[in-house]
Amino acid sequence: MGDTYTQAYFHLVFAVQNRKSLIDESWKPDLEKYITAIVKNQGHKLIAIGSMPDHIHILIGYSVKQTIPDLVNIIKTSSNQWIKEKGFTAFRFSWQNGYGAFSHSRSQIDRVAKYVLKQEKHHSKKTFKAEYIGILKRVQIEFKNEYLFDFIEENLDVK
Repeated sequence: MGDTYTQAYFHLVFAVQNRKSLIDESWKPDLEKYITAIVKNQGHKLIAIGSMPDHIHILIGYSVKQTIPDLVNIIKTSSNQWIKEKGFTAFRFSWQNGYGAFSHSRSQIDRVAKYVLKQEKHHSKKTFKAEYIGILKRVQIEFKNEYLFDFIEENLDVK
């Protein structure tokens, strides 16, 4: 009887509800450790994690024993509850609906991991909106603006 062998890597991206900048530097390392534990406990391998005040990037070695939607749901639900229990923010914290999940080959892992780990430097030059739309275009995913994250720039437009 033959064994099954798989190798899959995913770059996950999701944002804080309404793109509010609620992830504070003082507890960001704890959030990243907590999410790392979730990923590992679900049977995946965390390669890199990088959060910004309003969104997060997670690069994983993916186990095909669980679906991506189930994994993202567990990460969001568990971390959301944990943030509330810890009282890290006086504001209502919640992850926004939706996420990005982008597959990568083994040869791309070092480059993507560096990208995930250098989010602060990257975002000194580019907004999250520009970054996310750029990723979608680069990997040739068709999208409709009305179904993207609620970008804060759009929420402030009053006409």
